Amino acid sequence: MEPQTRKTRSPAGARAAAVVTLSASILAGIAAVPPARAQDPQPKSAALDPVVVTAARAPQSLNELTADVTVIGADEIARSGAESLAQLLQRQPGVEISMNGGRASVASAFIRGANANQTLVLIDGMRISSSTTGASTLEAIPLDQIERIEILRGPASALYGADAIGGVIQVFTREGGRAFSANANAGYGTHATAVGGAGLSGSSGAFRYALQVAARRSDGFNAIVDPANFSYNDDRDGYDGRSLTASGSWRWAKDQELTLRAFHSVLDAQYDGGPGFDDRQVTRLSGWSLASANRINDRWRWTLSAGESRDDSVAKTGFGDFPFETRQRQVAWQHDIALEHGDLSLAYERREERVINDAGFATTRRDTDSALAIYRVQRGPHALQASVRVDDSDQYGARTTGAVAWGYAFAPGWRVTVGGGTAFRAPTFNDLYYPGVSNPDLSPERSRNVEAGLQTTGTAAGIRYDARVTGWVNRVTGLIVFACDADFNCAPINAERARLAGATFAGELRWKDTVVKGSVDVQEPENRENGNLLPRRARTHGAVSVAQTWGRLRAAAEFAASSHRFDDAANTRRMGGYGVVNLSAEWNGDRGLTLFVRAENVLDRDYELAAGYSTGGAQVTAGLRWAM
Repeated sequence: MEPQTRKTRSPAGARAAAVVTLSASILAGIAAVPPARAQDPQPKSAALDPVVVTAARAPQSLNELTADVTVIGADEIARSGAESLAQLLQRQPGVEISMNGGRASVASAFIRGANANQTLVLIDGMRISSSTTGASTLEAIPLDQIERIEILRGPASALYGADAIGGVIQVFTREGGRAFSANANAGYGTHATAVGGAGLSGSSGAFRYALQVAARRSDGFNAIVDPANFSYNDDRDGYDGRSLTASGSWRWAKDQELTLRAFHSVLDAQYDGGPGFDDRQVTRLSGWSLASANRINDRWRWTLSAGESRDDSVAKTGFGDFPFETRQRQVAWQHDIALEHGDLSLAYERREERVINDAGFATTRRDTDSALAIYRVQRGPHALQASVRVDDSDQYGARTTGAVAWGYAFAPGWRVTVGGGTAFRAPTFNDLYYPGVSNPDLSPERSRNVEAGLQTTGTAAGIRYDARVTGWVNRVTGLIVFACDADFNCAPINAERARLAGATFAGELRWKDTVVKGSVDVQEPENRENGNLLPRRARTHGAVSVAQTWGRLRAAAEFAASSHRFDDAANTRRMGGYGVVNLSAEWNGDRGLTLFVRAENVLDRDYELAAGYSTGGAQVTAGLRWAM
């Protein structure tokens, strides 16, 4: 019997259409009625407060959020000395990573214990994950191109749709400002690692522009050191990468702006796939987007955007080349409306996924239409955010997700938050159609999450402090796992449940020129069928750093640690816990010149982020940055 490869649009698809129709009716009414009050549809915030957009798809003050969010700005990225996005994420609250070797090896991020493919990664609002594997190529996103990173912890399908069970990592590339500026950097270190980049940005009349280029290379080290390992190859596993981002915007009238963005990254990385051949993974990650932001009146503005992202990967092995390319076209039309009490966002999205090079899949395309509504209100000490979304796919049908969160400032400097939400992850094309080892009848994974947090901020004895604790329980059902029957017929099935529970403690102290930051996660990311820990996740992990400034000199020490983990679902391949010490220093000279040096793993500890793979031991990088 021919397997069913495409599903008809379900009754929930009618709900998506109804939401769109209702949205159009509301917008027509708003356009026809004069504004009752002059109000910016974006939430008001203090000028010095960091502004976050990922938590509500609209700007919000970080101190008023009901969600659990971390923002990493450009200065923090530069001072971190990190050589990869995964390395930077490793020291953030609620995030664990795995790496199959060096800085350019396959990397994964786990937020609150969720699987790597249950975390959504965006670049400037564009999805970049592979439709065949479901993974995002974090190793191909160079830090040189990043202006800031926002990490949203907790289910976010009610905002972004499929795959946001653990959370969202959104990367924002550099953009132009009013004044002309330029920058350059260069560095060299252990394993003949060299990095460099340059860029410029500015404006001319109604136009703003930005361009950034970067390159990196390394001789690397032998990723697998055990000769008994089948994949062992006695060679260095180096890499060579190049990247570019560009943006331009035209403010053709007051509150009317058109913006074009593009990014492109190529990474050629060696890896150990077996003896006697130089195995390589060549990844090309690229995308573009065009957005028009228009204010209609004092109460209503919209943003209409369209774009495309590509993940092109070729594994060059001794058995031949294995190419896979996936393409995602995305269109979104979001309306932000200021109501008498609160702010309302309504949006329609369409995503078209295409598999270009495949292994004989029965289906190589998937289209999803989505409609969503977000309501936000801030009244005195109370803050509320509620959202609902319908995603209607021609492959797996429709899914409705929702979330609600409430925050209450019950005393000066004290705030409590509570919330809950649902999320789902769509099966990949490999899960559904890979010849001989797939299952076209798979359903999406589903999750239900509840969480609560407590935050305190203030100043005591000249010390500014910010401390928060967040606890969560996230139950995931219908987990897709690979199973074999008695005749060794193997295929993925919706067979397991997981319970992700834990608490994150994070804080920051500032006293004069001293800054102390730290976080620790205590969690139980368990398979509910057998009580085992989920692969490559620990019960306890965290990081703490101390930075001190003396005039032009700044020095920092950092300690990152994790308890033991297992590399397999059966919990038979144990990876021991680890503690790593990193040191860095920088000297700010004249005319925008900064000299820096960073030492990773200064105690030369031997530890694993993936079983059998080395992390390279102690490493030092030194160089300079310049900005005007």
